[in-house]
Amino acid sequence: MRVLQLGPYPPPHGGVQSNLVSIRDYLRSAGHECRAINLTRFRRRDADGVYYPAGAAALAWLLWRLPADIVHLHFGGDLTPRLLGLLFFCTLLPRRKTVLSFHSGGYPSSPAGRSAAPATVRGYVFRRLDGVIAVNPEIAALFRRFGVRQERIRTILPFALKAPDPHTALPPLLAEFFAAHQPVLLTVGLLEPEYDLAMQIDVMEEIVRRFPRAGLVIAGAGSLEESLRSRIRGKPYAQHILLYGDMPHAVTIRATLDCDALLRTTLYDGDSVSVREALYLGTPVIATDNGLRPPGVMLIPRSNPARLLEAICGLLSANRARRPPAGDGQENVRAVVDFYRELLATTAGSECRRA
Repeated sequence: MRVLQLGPYPPPHGGVQSNLVSIRDYLRSAGHECRAINLTRFRRRDADGVYYPAGAAALAWLLWRLPADIVHLHFGGDLTPRLLGLLFFCTLLPRRKTVLSFHSGGYPSSPAGRSAAPATVRGYVFRRLDGVIAVNPEIAALFRRFGVRQERIRTILPFALKAPDPHTALPPLLAEFFAAHQPVLLTVGLLEPEYDLAMQIDVMEEIVRRFPRAGLVIAGAGSLEESLRSRIRGKPYAQHILLYGDMPHAVTIRATLDCDALLRTTLYDGDSVSVREALYLGTPVIATDNGLRPPGVMLIPRSNPARLLEAICGLLSANRARRPPAGDGQENVRAVVDFYRELLATTAGSECRRA
């Protein structure tokens, strides 16, 4: 099987990036060929089957010349005309099956999502796809509103992981912080306004007063890095907060296993991969209620520091037993690869697609 994936390729590390890499690693370990094309502004040298085209023409040339049985695109956030045009171009490539994973949990409730209908350009393009993967039932329902046939839709959670070896050492900076602080809270996401990180930093004042050795690790990269570092430096409890920066996925998983709780405070959010991963590992999660959180998450209202404080203190005081992971963590990737096999087993080629 030859698979070509398109989407954000790390670094920086995030949920969509981790899903793409997990599928790639699984395929390659099974002896299949899997290349990747990065679609973000981050540029590196082409290496190890990962390509960084500079512009639309270079991207189109790569898509035309790289052999593939499956072309799998990963989109998050908004569905821009540029991305829609890329989808349409991929459906024109001969002898390839085109698959889209749509990771944007908030899109179905957005104005654009609420306008979903078959008689739209989006509906026409989506119906040309051989398969679509929704990360939750709401997105699956969205595709049905666009007129995509049910047999072309799969709902597959966008994460896969292997439980880290607890004897594997954390990077020195992180290991030192964990050793000096107990309990440790972890937040994983972009350093952007929608993650409401200033609220977490401010709430730590009272957390440290009640739990004098408590610590907060903030993992991620983004436009607010300098302003957040400045905010932390201005706090008398600055030594209790570590703004780590971009964190490789393997380190994130190990930190998630070791921390006492994962925080996910957001002003806008979809179906967070880091939340799913933490729950799978048995790590408690406190998250803003966005209507999409899976069972087991402690929910708080948006931008409510009092409720965040209450939830953290209640959780840390409860001393709940950790639940061990169930399964091997690869179930969702296997479901994706099984979907590939179903598509390749069909006799209809791309020229027989119909809207």
